Amino acid sequence: MRRGIRRRVAVALVAGVVVALVGAAAALAITTQIGPLKVSATAEFEPRAFPAHGTLPTSFSSTVRIRSLNDKAPPGLKSLTFEFDKHGRINFKGVPTCTEAKLEGATPSQARSRCAGALIGTGVGKARVELPGKAPFTMTSPISIFNAPPQGGEPTMIAHAWETVPSPQALLTEFSVEKINHGRYGYRTEITLPPIAGGDGVATLAEASFGRTFKRGGREVGYVEAECSGGRLQVYGRISFVDGSHLQSLLSSPCHNEG
Repeated sequence: MRRGIRRRVAVALVAGVVVALVGAAAALAITTQIGPLKVSATAEFEPRAFPAHGTLPTSFSSTVRIRSLNDKAPPGLKSLTFEFDKHGRINFKGVPTCTEAKLEGATPSQARSRCAGALIGTGVGKARVELPGKAPFTMTSPISIFNAPPQGGEPTMIAHAWETVPSPQALLTEFSVEKINHGRYGYRTEITLPPIAGGDGVATLAEASFGRTFKRGGREVGYVEAECSGGRLQVYGRISFVDGSHLQSLLSSPCHNEG
């Protein structure tokens, strides 16, 4: 019965926000509530001011929050999919890399120490955990994003998190960024979330920011670089749940050209 209620709420959520998303394409954040389920998503690029011509080192931040306004757990997250504005690029060549083998079993501090040169992003994740016979509680972990060896010539990253139940262990997710030709978008990535707490946990917060600068040829370049086009940088996001439902959003971060 509980699973059926979750599925109906998630399906109602998707149906209810379609009209809102069409009219909110220029928003920095979208928040919607259907019954007891509240979902919010944000995406933002920095800086806002760009030169009239050329690119600048840029950072991308995203936050997804899922929470229930009653005592029931929200649907479990399966994956996060992003399509990024084509007016940018990823400078991954020459950046130190890290592998899953180095991160296996590493705590957050150990992971950042072992692969300090490859660290390109940080964040935080939270999950609601319901262990049999115990009251629900929130588990929180730092998130680290590392530059990994490219796959098929495509930039690849590893996200590292740490869970404490049912036993302490590292949660690792490797994902690549592929080039696409889809209107405004030129890059796509899908991040599949691993089971949390042996399947007894559901993600309620995924927050991360990535983008760093480094020296190349005597000048400072960004792991991510972008240019401002049309007064905005844009990203499409899709949140997929384990029951087959999904939520999609279109978010723009305003920018302007100087000079």
